[in-house]
Amino acid sequence: MNALVSVILAVQILAALGMIGLILIQHGKGADMGAAFGSGSSGSLFGASGSANFLSRTTAVLAAVFFVTTLALAYFGNPRPSASTGSVLEGAAPALVAPVVESGPAAAIPGNTSPAGVMEQPAVAPASTGTGQIPAK
Repeated sequence: MNALVSVILAVQILAALGMIGLILIQHGKGADMGAAFGSGSSGSLFGASGSANFLSRTTAVLAAVFFVTTLALAYFGNPRPSASTGSVLEGAAPALVAPVVESGPAAAIPGNTSPAGVMEQPAVAPASTGTGQIPAK
């Protein structure tokens, strides 16, 4: 599996580098306008019209290869549950917690019904002066 992922990653890197090179070689839409006024030459290695077709089609093929390899890497990189575990939700069963038995002086008091280890907070009396008001300077 690791060898397949390595091959897909190598193909993706080569496709990305090829796309970068081909995109940098291509002429922009404004290059033809400049050539029409005599500021540059419109000739290229593949001819005036052949270069756009060849370079754009090759770039499109490399882009398709890049997207396919990206999807393949995403598929192989996503961990899937095995057949023995079943659903993801089945693996997230809540853990059983043993009840805590209180021992010590608090357990000896009759009528003590508070949960183990939980202390009741005393009620705090509200302040008698200016509760809820912004203090004046």
